[in-house]
Amino acid sequence: MTAIDLSSPVAVVGTGTMGQGIAQVALVAGHPVRLHDAFPGRAEAAAEAIGARLDRLVEKDRLTGAERDAARARLRPARDLAELADCALVVEAVLEQLDAKQQLFRELEDVVGEDCLLATNTSSLSVTAIGGALRSPGRLVGLHFFNPAPLLPLVEVVSGFATDVTSATRAYETARAWGKTPVACADTPGFIVNRIARPFYAEAFAVHEAQAADPATIDAVLRESGGFRMGAFELTDLIGQDVNESVTHSVWQSFFQDVRFTPSLAQRRLVESGRLGRKSGHGWYDYGDGAEPAEPHTAEKAQPPAYVVAEGDLGPAAELLDLIREAGIQVREDEEDHGTRLVLPGGGQLALADGQTSVEFRDVVYFDLALDYRKATRIALSASQDTAPQTLSEAVGLFQALGKDVSVVGDVPGMIVARTVARIVDLAHDAVAKGVATEEDIDTAMRLGVNYPLGPFEWSRRLGRSWACSLLDDLHQRDPSGRYAPSLALYRHAYATEKREGTS
Repeated sequence: MTAIDLSSPVAVVGTGTMGQGIAQVALVAGHPVRLHDAFPGRAEAAAEAIGARLDRLVEKDRLTGAERDAARARLRPARDLAELADCALVVEAVLEQLDAKQQLFRELEDVVGEDCLLATNTSSLSVTAIGGALRSPGRLVGLHFFNPAPLLPLVEVVSGFATDVTSATRAYETARAWGKTPVACADTPGFIVNRIARPFYAEAFAVHEAQAADPATIDAVLRESGGFRMGAFELTDLIGQDVNESVTHSVWQSFFQDVRFTPSLAQRRLVESGRLGRKSGHGWYDYGDGAEPAEPHTAEKAQPPAYVVAEGDLGPAAELLDLIREAGIQVREDEEDHGTRLVLPGGGQLALADGQTSVEFRDVVYFDLALDYRKATRIALSASQDTAPQTLSEAVGLFQALGKDVSVVGDVPGMIVARTVARIVDLAHDAVAKGVATEEDIDTAMRLGVNYPLGPFEWSRRLGRSWACSLLDDLHQRDPSGRYAPSLALYRHAYATEKREGTS
């Protein structure tokens, strides 16, 4: 099945921000486009707004004047659904209310031809449930664009339980013909991105609720160590706390209140107080006039150790050994020890976050995972109240000698980046095992949909196939609620690897 022909009209019903964006994408691709809205005058206003954006594209040399004029000529407001009768595709972008969407598609079935493809842009409702109200549910597919639709390349093409393969393929190829990057997925709560992204927010909020670090510090660690474009607190302030919490709550409810998706009480209180983020002037951060930007905790300058003793190769943090040598600090290797830690001159140890806590050991400081230890500009350390001051000071000085800012956070298992990445990897493996999407499509979706520096399976390959399972298993022992229990899919993945390597 090929893409819808450019000569065929495409309609968008619902002319809010998302509807206008989708209409612009189809229009610039070359289709005649019809705009319809149930509220009188909105379709006409939307057409004017799209025309103004086309003017700006000309100003930026992304469109010629002739192309703009031709596109404007193809754009037409439709006052009645009957004007959509000859459309080959109708995309719905109305309110996120199941009954409203079902009613709209029932009405469309009475208007459009039998070969017209119907698509919903829902981000939180079941495509299967929406299609369940139709006489021919096989032609309904999810086309989930990301806002702003003209700029963001990702489109999740969602097949409901009754969606025909030909319909899904046609939608997929049409999105690709429009210059988008489509990914195919089954109808699951949150689809790909909103399902797998939940831990990015949840774990940051959990660390904050445990009073291990403030929002500015957690955000800085996620950006400067984890390589994420934005931290969880600043990102949810941008999205809107009410919007982000609503998606989290919807996914949690849709999975029958699965503890892995439990919403944050701290975020709930934020929403209840009306602190919705940038749009209200205050969220996790204050955006009022004269408000000072929140600064992350950064440790005072400390003296670096003269040497470290490497017990093993440090696993995913192995590149640190080269950085330490380059900084002029001697690395003594203990060939008889098969651990993965650094021993500091005072006798304390420095270890990569593994899901355990510092308080369980005599004198251990943990350091967090980094996307790239050479490029990272900040490293988080955690220690308990029993950690020797000299050990913590030597650990701080070591990373400062490598050119890093250091944030000391509370003694939380898995720290910040490590537990976040491990949970994202776990949900991704679980999604593949349950037929939601392929590994390639999940990696693509998470890179393009939420700008992750790596896809979950790229992280998994880089860190080692048993890394996430081991860390989550340790976390689960310390929090047996089920939130951190490795999925069966991740366990099988890690265990099969260990057996092949003869380490089981």
